[in-house]
Amino acid sequence: MRKIDIFNHIQPDSYFKYVQNLDAAKQDLGKRTSGNPWLRDLDHRFRIMDEFGDDYSQVLTVPGPQPAVLAGPEQSPAIARVANDGLADLCRRHPERFPGFVAVLPMNNVDAAIVEANRAIRDLGACGVEIFTNIRGKALDAPEFTPFWDEMAKLDRPIWMHPSRSSSLTDYASEKKSRYEIWFVFGYPYETSAAMARLVFSGLFDRHPGIQIITHHMGGMAPYFEGRIGPGWESLGKRTSDEDYSGVLSSLKRPHPEYFKMFYADTALFGARAATVCGLDYFGVDHVVFASDYPFDPKPGQFIRDTIAIIDGLDISEADRAKIYHGNAQKMLRLS
Repeated sequence: MRKIDIFNHIQPDSYFKYVQNLDAAKQDLGKRTSGNPWLRDLDHRFRIMDEFGDDYSQVLTVPGPQPAVLAGPEQSPAIARVANDGLADLCRRHPERFPGFVAVLPMNNVDAAIVEANRAIRDLGACGVEIFTNIRGKALDAPEFTPFWDEMAKLDRPIWMHPSRSSSLTDYASEKKSRYEIWFVFGYPYETSAAMARLVFSGLFDRHPGIQIITHHMGGMAPYFEGRIGPGWESLGKRTSDEDYSGVLSSLKRPHPEYFKMFYADTALFGARAATVCGLDYFGVDHVVFASDYPFDPKPGQFIRDTIAIIDGLDISEADRAKIYHGNAQKMLRLS
């Protein structure tokens, strides 16, 4: 059965050379990506891909740190252009391996991000765009990002949403940083969930009901916390004394839990079966897509291997399995 891995990562040589000496490329997530040679070794990647047969392919994304973290608003557009040109070149040279790519954007320069989204989609053939759950600490529902959401609705292409967090965001007020990489293990799912909530309560899906947002790692915490999202938020405002939230729920056109299920989710869960079953039950088969997070596996190809084993073992029909592996992606990404 054809398998389209829609959320894995790669660093084109031109992009890596362009950013590797930047300070942010050496810290936290940057340290991890710069130190991972499998992000750049095509021969190694192809050997891993061959293990899964000719029907396995990858839609390419660059890993974090995002351009907004790597540089200021004057320099970040150039970083995004170099990245997207490199991704497009890889797809042109290896179309059977890489049927498409996702453009990264300089979101700390919204005007430039809109220009780059159009260039990447219209001129380079990008399947959609990748953004991160916050832009240097700014929430995605901040007014300055409204033109971006409006433009993506017009372009009618999916948006990949990747969590973003660093050790500088502490877990305890008495400390200056997050320890033991809690910022990554637990922080990333929280980032995704918080970004989802901000987009829901700001009314994004009412303004753009057709917008498609793919959440990395099966929607973060949302599936497991379905009860807190539903009944827990029914009393929105009753726990807050310094701000009036009484009109938020009534301002939405639909019950708020329904919006969370309008997101899409991928299967990049580091080989966790229970989380896969929970996420599939929450989002539904039409909103789940196959992804592995390669090459951040502890062992080369482990996440691809484990994720395929989990999906193959699910008690679902072959038609639904095909939707997860390739059908949903083909439709959303407009792949042949």
